[in-house]
Amino acid sequence: MAKEWGYASHNGPDHWHELYPNAKGDNQSPIELHTKDIKYDPSLKPWVTAYDPGSAKTILNNGKTCRVVFDDSYDRSMLRGGPLPGPYRLRQFHIHWGSTDDHGSEHTVDGVKYAAELHMVHWNSKYGSFGESLKKPDGIAVIGLFLKIGQEKGEFQLLLDALDAIKTKGKEAPFTRFDPSCLFPACRDYWTYHGSFTTPPCEECIVWLLLKEPITVSSDQMAKLRTLCFSAENEPPVPMVDNWRPPQPQKGRVVRASFK
Repeated sequence: MAKEWGYASHNGPDHWHELYPNAKGDNQSPIELHTKDIKYDPSLKPWVTAYDPGSAKTILNNGKTCRVVFDDSYDRSMLRGGPLPGPYRLRQFHIHWGSTDDHGSEHTVDGVKYAAELHMVHWNSKYGSFGESLKKPDGIAVIGLFLKIGQEKGEFQLLLDALDAIKTKGKEAPFTRFDPSCLFPACRDYWTYHGSFTTPPCEECIVWLLLKEPITVSSDQMAKLRTLCFSAENEPPVPMVDNWRPPQPQKGRVVRASFK
């Protein structure tokens, strides 16, 4: 049986390159953001989304994270603007989190690590399919949202309430009528750079839009995420925690800001 990547000591991020050479590439994500080194770029436009709640389909425990999957067979839920060359279709979003409330995000900002990081994954509709987009440097656009501890977020609770149906690896349940733009913060300022998926095969095809303003969730809401398991139903339970990749070398890449 092929070795499966994961987040444990024997198959975690330090070992991914053994199966996936991309993981040692020059444009890997996440990275550490040092705001004093980031320049404002006045050419960066605002980004906009038009998401159809009817395109939300299912929520899945894939043994690595919880993922909400959308119907991307036509232009129902789109991201435009910002640093992007054209429209991108929403395919899925998922979350990375830690074993504690202060240790779950993948990107760090001036050394700060947030409770969690949510990634909304879109693909460039001009390439015709998600698979083709993976082969292009501008094929994928990911909006990265930081989650910090504060007041409970009601919109986030809609997602958490669905987790009981997908406790273990391989479980999937309907998750419909959800507009993920309800999760966005009021401020749309962002940082952008070229990078990769933060999970194998770590393809270097992503235009990142990392939102400056985190959203707040409660400590109880974070605890609910930790009730999920990496393991399948018939296996000894392994809590799903610390499903994040550490920052990778920046290797001269430029990070730009949409704000002064």
